[in-house]
Amino acid sequence: MPKRVKKIARPRARPFLAILSRKKSLYSTRRLLEAAKARGFRTRVIDVLRCNLALEAGNLRLFHKGKEVRGVAVALPRIGASVTQVGLSVVRQLEAMGVPVLNGASAIARSRDKLAALQQLAAAGVPIPRTVLARAGGEVRELVAQVGGLPAILKVIQGTQGVGVMIAHSEAEVESIVGTLRDLGQELLLQEFVAESRGRDIRALVVGDRVVGAMRREARRGEFRSNLHRGGFGTALQLPGEYAEAAVRAAGVLGLSVAGVDLLEARDGPKVMELNSSPGFEWLESATGLDIAGEIVGFAAEVAEGARRAMAL
Repeated sequence: MPKRVKKIARPRARPFLAILSRKKSLYSTRRLLEAAKARGFRTRVIDVLRCNLALEAGNLRLFHKGKEVRGVAVALPRIGASVTQVGLSVVRQLEAMGVPVLNGASAIARSRDKLAALQQLAAAGVPIPRTVLARAGGEVRELVAQVGGLPAILKVIQGTQGVGVMIAHSEAEVESIVGTLRDLGQELLLQEFVAESRGRDIRALVVGDRVVGAMRREARRGEFRSNLHRGGFGTALQLPGEYAEAAVRAAGVLGLSVAGVDLLEARDGPKVMELNSSPGFEWLESATGLDIAGEIVGFAAEVAEGARRAMAL
């Protein structure tokens, strides 16, 4: 009778924090690595463009640079807009493998689609600027009236860092912009212009169920977009409770555990413009002196520990 060959179990991998990022040198990635090291956590940067996904019944595996990734305690996606679809496939793989992820694939996808995000926020009663989808079948005058008149803001649905955001002061401008972008296959949002917030907004960084830092961003002279990538500047802000509550609620509605929430200061209170699921925080740390990276890593450690305890039950 032939001898049985004893199956050798693979050694259990030591748990670590996985940061899904293209480069270690990016400011936010570098700071997360520093914060994790300061707290004694093992980390690994995983480039989503260098991942292979292996699937078979009851056995999903992830490979990075040809080596199997094992032992991920928690994953933190830092996925740029240009690699959204590839990044989401990696996040979904990790979720299917039972890895806790901050943020999940569905939440990231919703936040990247401005219309889908605003639809969910509006349905949940979160205050947002009045918005209409400028698709074929509506008179420009009617569309403008629905957002409160001119001037009005126009945004492409898939824009980031102020790209694809325009202001129109006349119906002719609205019609020209809508027509041009429609011919290019772009869907466009027409949005209320909050005059009292012209050239400035608030960025609040939500981690878990609280705001860990906030700043007021102001546009450079002659520019209506306050994005720091476009020459704006930021100053530290002690966020009023009403604004902090709106930011946390908005992140919760979209299912984001870590989010940059952009708010306008309207006469009747905060209005949520949009949410970023992979928020940069270089300027926020610089403006406030806060350890934002440490807050994110600390929360990731709490999530990982919670998952470990749940598995042990």
